[in-house]
Amino acid sequence: MSRKMLTSVMALLALGVAAPRATAAEAPPPNWSDARDLDFVARGYVATRKDPKITTADGRVVWNLNDFEFLKAPPPATANASLWRHGALLSRHGLFKVADGVWQVRGFDVANATFVRGKTGWIVIDCLTTTETAKAALDLVNETLGARKVVGLVYTHSHTDHFGGARAMVSQADIDSGAVKVFAPAGFVEQSVSENVIAGAAMGRRAIYQFGLYLPKTAEGTLGSGIGQSVALGTQTLAPPNVIIDHTGQTVEVDGVKMEFQITPGTEAPAEMNVWLPDFRVLDLAENGNVSMHNVLTPRGALVRDSRVWAEYLTQSLSLYGDKAEVMMTSHGWPRFGRAEVIDFIAKHRDAYKYLHDQSVRMMDEGLTGPEIADKIALPPSLASEWYNRGYYGHMSFNARAVYQRYMGWYDGNPAHLATFSVKDEAAHYVKAMGGAEKVKAEMAAAVASGDLKWAGVLGDKLVMADSSDAAAKAALADVYTKLGQAQENALWRNMYLTGAQELLKGKPKTQGVNLALDLIKNTPSPMLMDLLAVRLNADRVGEGRVAIDMTFTDRNEHYRLNVRHGVLVATEKALPGDGPADLTLAMPRQALLMTTFTPFKLADLVKSGTVKADGDIEAFNRLVSWLDPFTSDFPVVTR
Repeated sequence: MSRKMLTSVMALLALGVAAPRATAAEAPPPNWSDARDLDFVARGYVATRKDPKITTADGRVVWNLNDFEFLKAPPPATANASLWRHGALLSRHGLFKVADGVWQVRGFDVANATFVRGKTGWIVIDCLTTTETAKAALDLVNETLGARKVVGLVYTHSHTDHFGGARAMVSQADIDSGAVKVFAPAGFVEQSVSENVIAGAAMGRRAIYQFGLYLPKTAEGTLGSGIGQSVALGTQTLAPPNVIIDHTGQTVEVDGVKMEFQITPGTEAPAEMNVWLPDFRVLDLAENGNVSMHNVLTPRGALVRDSRVWAEYLTQSLSLYGDKAEVMMTSHGWPRFGRAEVIDFIAKHRDAYKYLHDQSVRMMDEGLTGPEIADKIALPPSLASEWYNRGYYGHMSFNARAVYQRYMGWYDGNPAHLATFSVKDEAAHYVKAMGGAEKVKAEMAAAVASGDLKWAGVLGDKLVMADSSDAAAKAALADVYTKLGQAQENALWRNMYLTGAQELLKGKPKTQGVNLALDLIKNTPSPMLMDLLAVRLNADRVGEGRVAIDMTFTDRNEHYRLNVRHGVLVATEKALPGDGPADLTLAMPRQALLMTTFTPFKLADLVKSGTVKADGDIEAFNRLVSWLDPFTSDFPVVTR
């Protein structure tokens, strides 16, 4: 899209579209006169890929650069004008020069890949979600700027969209030999696998809602994710780091390129760091700085992040690099250029997170609950007027509830909320108390007619949860969710409303069990694998059953005693006092445990082949496997 065309589109966006009644916490209107991002998003454009489709080896499309071409048009009534503008900016794709010697590939995945030119090769900062998109990015760089080998790889943090494409850029042989340096913050491997292993099924299901993975990419469907377009659904990998960064100020040199690191744990990710490139005067704020307010708690689920610490690390960034950096780039979105611009961004972005934290805690200490704080809090105009502080990805009300949760937990102190109903039973009580389903439907229709879609959604949810076979109620609620979603400035809220509407009308999508990338499993520490077995144990099926198994992983020189009793699986490095003798002793490579607990392979077959040596009752292992639930990601969300 040319700058002239983009400017024309932006002018049309300012017309806006009608929206449902706003709440007290609604953000003030955008500053349509601020056009700096029109320059920043286009500056340094070099080239893009000729074939818009990025595919797997067998031809399956994992990414299409043209998916969001529709955003070039003026905003329709089915979209919030501010979000449409934001999506149009994020849809810019290609290779961009950030500074002399520094380039970014943007729009090839939900995140960016940064390429820094060394004496002989490339140092890559973040390598996208999949090997397919990472290879496409590397190919574009080499074809456009001259072929070079990747000699350094930096993972800024422990989320898949920043390390999943690693195997397309570096080989394990080069990592093992030290020919390629792979840098990561302390705790990176453990944090990278923890979100994908322990709670992977639940998070994967909710990610479908968050990213609108089954929504059409149209003016009526998803407009992106607020920090990127979509998530590439290709091959995820993890090349383990061979250099760990554990303190701020730690400096390295790779292929003539100096890098200084600022460690920022507990911010956007549990293991995260910023990168300062002194020779280029470029500061990479990783995902601590964004083109939108971020999530303190992601809708897909995660540990609650610390907005206070997040703000403090941005203050530290400003202190360390504010008077040095001429360019600031991030893991998503576009850079900002000029020292004054960088300073202004860091300070105001910091203030947004600090305001969120401090005002949420103030109201909490005055006795307000999470929902009450969420209904009241809003950034002041001086902060909300900055496009990068608006809630395209994170949302002030959602984040305020997360701050409350971090300090106070789910319980709000009201005894009426101690013993809760199931969602279905509570809904049935409400519908009965309101005079039955037809009465509630009439109230819902009146709420829609008055423009109170928020209340209509609550009523519709009670109807559907009480009776998920009521097609008329589901259709009415789907219509409300569609109206709410299409009015949202927040991309994720739009996706979640519209996905809810889609599933009410068409049912939940057909998904398979949790698909854990091979590299994630291979790099998962064995104690975490034992934790995964423990959370898969179905205590109801176990009943009073007991099993004691000694196993040695011959390829790792690791030993574990697995005890199941009282509906609990406990794994220790050796038998504990009171454990008693083992029912079965196994000697095997760790892969054998994965094969027999994650796939249909039978232990007896591996014993017969000589892969596993067993002494004792093999049926003890079979009982253990029979007690494990095969997690799937197809459980209901908007029905019960």
